[in-house]
Amino acid sequence: MQNLTDRVAVITGAASGIGAAMAWRFARAGMKIVVSDVDAEAASATREALAAAGHDAIAVRTDVANPADLDALAERAYAHYGAVHLLCNNAGIVPGGRHRAVWEYPLEDWRWSLDVNLLGVVHGIRSFIPRMLAQGTEGHVITTASVAGLVSGSGSVVYSAAKHAVVRTTEALYAALRERSASIGVTLLCPGLVNTRIYESERSRPAALCPDGGPADEAPELKAISEQLYSTAISPAEVAELAWRGVVDNQLYVLTTDSFDAAVRDRMEAILMRRNPDFASLLQLSTREAAERDGGR
Repeated sequence: MQNLTDRVAVITGAASGIGAAMAWRFARAGMKIVVSDVDAEAASATREALAAAGHDAIAVRTDVANPADLDALAERAYAHYGAVHLLCNNAGIVPGGRHRAVWEYPLEDWRWSLDVNLLGVVHGIRSFIPRMLAQGTEGHVITTASVAGLVSGSGSVVYSAAKHAVVRTTEALYAALRERSASIGVTLLCPGLVNTRIYESERSRPAALCPDGGPADEAPELKAISEQLYSTAISPAEVAELAWRGVVDNQLYVLTTDSFDAAVRDRMEAILMRRNPDFASLLQLSTREAAERDGGR
């Protein structure tokens, strides 16, 4: 889908971070924007900023963990604009204290991560793809996964397990649409370290999913080096530019860094060679990415 002028983009998690950056990038490409976010006030602020810059946009409060909200989002978008050409399944969260061992995470963290990070994507596909197919025009879907969905190890398992499932789900969407010769492209966006507020996700945790004692604090080892990591992290605007390029080039895999390539390759080679892997931690990989990016400046 190369001509984006006057077409419609629906973006979840669009009030901040990568989602807001995609809203601006696709608006500059001439698209009409549906700003969707669980934070209604922030979504409205993003819409107002877009409108003040001369872009056509509406805001819809959406909890992607709730399938009824995604149906309502689709109905609102189609009622207002008459079509949807680009769906960005972007909303995501990272539960705090994510450097625990797999058996130490409370079930509330598992439920929250899977509800938002995985089922949020599933709900988006179920609510929009049938409508987009019936529409009969060119279209595209961007799913924001993560390099955490391509590598493995002990850390951040409630987030990474969901992102691994998102990768598989998005590949299945790509394959199913190709089997039907549908004119809907698919992009699997896998960012590395990005300077966003995703690591402040506890601000939006549902009260019903707070473990005993409340939400977890960030891991001390990450707090200690966070300034170093984020001082060189890629910006949301840079990620949005890569997402836009993925759409116009109809590219499935879009990664924002090559710093994780060796870890991806090592995991796949271990599988193919039937040998035991030697996983680096996500913290080690993120630190390496930050150092490589800093060294390139």
